Formats: sequence, C-alpha cells, structure tokens
Amino acid sequence: MNVEHDTVSVGAFEFECGETVPDLELAYEAYGEFEGDNAVLVCHALTGSAHVAGRDRVDSADQARAWWDDIVGPGKAIDTTEYFVVCVNVPGSCYGSTGPQSVDPETGEHYGTDFPPVTVGDWTEAQRAVLDELGVPALHAVVGGSVGGMNVLEWAKRHPDHVERIAPIAAAARLDPQCLALDAIARRAITTDPNWNRGHYYGDDHEEPSDGLALARQLGHVMYLSKASMERKFGRRAAGRDAVRSFPTDQAGAFFPYRDVESYLDYNAEKFTERFDANSYLYLTRAMDNYDLAAGFESDADALAAFDGGALVMSFTADWHFTSEQAESVAEALREADSEVAHHVVDSDHGHDAFLVEPDNVGPPLADFLADGVSGKAVSDTVVDDSEESDFAPVHTSLFSR
Repeated sequence: MNVEHDTVSVGAFEFECGETVPDLELAYEAYGEFEGDNAVLVCHALTGSAHVAGRDRVDSADQARAWWDDIVGPGKAIDTTEYFVVCVNVPGSCYGSTGPQSVDPETGEHYGTDFPPVTVGDWTEAQRAVLDELGVPALHAVVGGSVGGMNVLEWAKRHPDHVERIAPIAAAARLDPQCLALDAIARRAITTDPNWNRGHYYGDDHEEPSDGLALARQLGHVMYLSKASMERKFGRRAAGRDAVRSFPTDQAGAFFPYRDVESYLDYNAEKFTERFDANSYLYLTRAMDNYDLAAGFESDADALAAFDGGALVMSFTADWHFTSEQAESVAEALREADSEVAHHVVDSDHGHDAFLVEPDNVGPPLADFLADGVSGKAVSDTVVDDSEESDFAPVHTSLFSR
C-alpha cells in the first residue's frame, strides 16, 4: 500500500474564536494515488490520529495501532487501490498537529491553555487547507465516525460543492445533555488534578496530570460501551490474581474484590495517559460538545440545504452516546434538504465502539455506498421511530454477507 505520512504547514491560521496562530502544522497520512476524482477524506474520532491504516507501522504518530485498518486498505471497504484516501490530525490534538503541547514560535514556550479554543468548523477548514496543499480540489466522499461524523456533516454544510458523498457514522447533529454532563465531569477530573497547573505542566520541572486524564478516559470508555457488552466482557468477575490496583483505595475497599471491569478501565487508562495529552483532551471534548449542525441556520435541514450529494447515515442500536434516533434526525434533515440518503441501522450490542470493532457490519454498506451511492446493494434504509407504534426492524449481520 502506497502511504505518505507527513506534516504540512498551512501558515497563519485564524480560528473561529478570532485568535490566530502564526504557523499551523497539520499531520496527515495519504494512501493510494490521486486520479482527480477519487479522493476520500476520513475524519478521525476524538482521540484518533491520522494513522488510519497499516498496523505494521505502529510507531506512526505515536499511535499504538491503526484505528481503522480493517476498513481502509487494498481490497477493503475504502479500497486504497481505487481511492486516494487522506486523514488529517485535527488542530488541538497531540498526534503531530499544532495544539496545546506545541511550542509557540513567538514566545518559545509551550502554548498550554493559551492555545486558541478550537471547533469542529476549525477542523474542517484545516482539512480544506491540507487538501489545497495536496492539490485536491474536490472530494468523492467524506467519511467519519463519532465526532468525526460531526466533522463530516460540517463538510456538507461548509463546502457542499466540494463533496459528492458523505457518510457520518455513529454520529449526531449535536450532543445530548447526558453526554454533555459526562464530558463536563471528565474535564473536571483533569482540571482538579493538582498537576494540571492551569494547563502549564510541560517540561521537566512539572508532573503531568495523569490521574485526572486517566479518570476522564475511564468515563469515556464507559460511554462507549453498552450494558450488554459490559456484561458479556466482564460480568461481576473479580480480576485475576496478578491484577494490581492502579488507583489507591480506602482501607475497607481492600476487603472487597478488585473487579475485572475495574482492572480493564485502569489498564486502558494507564496506556492512554502514556500517549495522549490532557490539555488536548480538554480542547477536543469542548469542540465536540459545542458542535451544533444548525448553528447559524434556522434548522439542520437549512444548514444542509446547499448539499445535493448522496448520504449514508449509519447507526448502531445499542449506541447510547449517539443513538439511532439521533442519526435518524440527521437523515431526516438530509431528506428535507432533498439529498439522496439512506439510514443504515446495524443491530449491535457493542455500543458506540461498534463502528470501530465491527468491520463486517460497517464495511459492506460503506464500500457499496462509495461505489454506487445509496443504490448500493448492501446499503439499506431503515426508518427509526421511537413511538409505541414503531415497526422499526434493525438491519442484521446476515444481510451483509457477500
């Protein structure tokens, strides 16, 4: 697979907040060959990187593994022998693009929380700037999951003439209050860590707010799983004999079992703190929480009115982070805007993580949509109705076999 991993400077960049950085650098990866009309932009999720595919390159952007390697690559759903695939690490992240951990060239110090607030709109304009540098004027498709799906919607809103097809997966037009509340708690876990130091903890003289970031990540993990998947994976089992608590416990707590689910959360949180920046977590969650597709317009449909391409909206039945009902609202807005749209609902108990861990369910409809639009043979349109009279029938894995 032909892969280009690089960083490009797009010069001075003004954020939506009105603040400017003198030199915005953006890390990206590009796969395949550009042939004029075959470019596909993949938008990563909250803590993802530009390293979408190629698990053999584990050191790329300090990402432990390629996060969508089962979807992107030769012969896969987003086939890099047919499409020129680009993924850009968004500003504010810590995987090669300019963010809070970067050094301000004007002061010689790390930005920390002096870095400008970022929005999903800023991500979109930064991606547009990278594509300009790569000589890509228009896109065959924009695809992304979770907040990456919000990024996809923003492309249809801001650059409707530059995109032929969009595929927001496990996404919504805005976060609901429950998710806003949990994200707020996660941020407070970071900002109340004694080592956070108001965001200026970089350098050898400071400890990083690892405990706060670990707690924030643990909340995220719980949000990404469903009750059914947690019961299946962990139940109420005690952890193995070799498991060691990562966090201190009260004296009475030592009498009770250290459970498998706790061990899982502790282990993954510890690994996460080794590769991610606490300030970036603050910045990116705020960008996600702030996103509202209808901002500046009268409605979601009004925001999408200029987009006349095809859309595949994909959701998962056990995803309570971005529900199928929220996805159907996006699909309905696209229908009102006279776009060709299919809402493909996957019956899954994995929760929000399903878009990452169920390639057999995600891949076939996505591949057919990229090739043939909403008329693709594996693309189905399932109406979601949360009323008592609903005849909602989720799409099952068996329908995806080829």
